Amino acid sequence: MILSQEEVARLIDSALTRFHRIVLMTLYATGMRRAELARLKIRDIDSQRMIIHIQGGKGREDRDVMLSPKLLEALREYWRGLKHKPSQWLFPGGCSHTTPRPITPKAVWYACRHAAQRAGLAVEKIHPHTLRHCFATHLLEAGADLRTIQLLLGHHDLEETTLYLHLSKRHLSATASPLDALALSSGKEKHPPQRTP
Repeated sequence: MILSQEEVARLIDSALTRFHRIVLMTLYATGMRRAELARLKIRDIDSQRMIIHIQGGKGREDRDVMLSPKLLEALREYWRGLKHKPSQWLFPGGCSHTTPRPITPKAVWYACRHAAQRAGLAVEKIHPHTLRHCFATHLLEAGADLRTIQLLLGHHDLEETTLYLHLSKRHLSATASPLDALALSSGKEKHPPQRTP
């Protein structure tokens, strides 16, 4: 299921807590998997180069994704609001987010589930991976090429990324039929009868 940008905004705005909100914003802004988000370290945020370094993604591959200025601002606000500043994990676990362990992927799932419920969206169809699909589809609709999206998602094979061509409504409606390029007559002229050899 692909949400519209308006629905994604509604989902984020419906987050149960400020912590859930920053988790959902990070998922959508980066396209990372929930396990990757749970393992983000403070040092992975590079505000100088405006990138986020994702370590040990699927297949133990590292990759970089863009750091949106809006996300950076939200992360800084989140950081200022923390009573106990973590030393390693960007999103520490525990009820008050003060443990020396990171949050679990299940906590990320709960953040998404509660927000979907509060936003009045189809809860059973929305999970953290939905935001990854939305990230890729919305990038494609905004004009990003498939190779760039492949690198951002950490796909090994471009074939995996071509799925988003099927999910993108803009690409379907913006793709012209080859018939449109033909210089045909109006068809109203009287055609002479065809001769048989």
